[in-house]
Amino acid sequence: MTAPRHPPPASSTRAARAFEELYEAEFDVVMAYFARRTSDPQTAADLTSDTFVAAITSFATFDRAKGTARGWVLGIARRVFAQHCESVTRGRHVVARIRGRRALGGDEIADLVVRIDAERAGRELIAAMASLAATDREVIELVDLVGMAPKDAAKVLGMSSGALRLRLFRARGKVRALADGGQ
Repeated sequence: MTAPRHPPPASSTRAARAFEELYEAEFDVVMAYFARRTSDPQTAADLTSDTFVAAITSFATFDRAKGTARGWVLGIARRVFAQHCESVTRGRHVVARIRGRRALGGDEIADLVVRIDAERAGRELIAAMASLAATDREVIELVDLVGMAPKDAAKVLGMSSGALRLRLFRARGKVRALADGGQ
């Protein structure tokens, strides 16, 4: 005899719907974030997937009063990318790539190649800014490429809004100087 099925609690259904809305609204932003950091479609897809797996497992901790959904999910993406870089640096990526990875189909790869190509200008900007401090590059990316409000970008980066605005002003000046020097 099987146990009677009970519908999920209303709060669970609302949470699932809220996460689905977040996923649909922020998927392209997260994919673009990784497309600016890699030219490999499989890596971009894997990192995007890892980000949303981490997001869904910690969704109950998300507090809209503390910031936007975009800021929250990009904070997760930053951590996922940092972990990825650490893993690659240590050489563990070979084992991880072989184990448990679903190969992308031809259509999926073609779609990701288009997305990655669309972020070429963003990758070129990030490469051109290599002489800037890492935080300055992230400030410009979040505000100027992703389109986040400075206060939300400050939360993602763990700094005050005032500190972010000052960094943004200085970093933009350095980028202008780089652009003027390159002409």
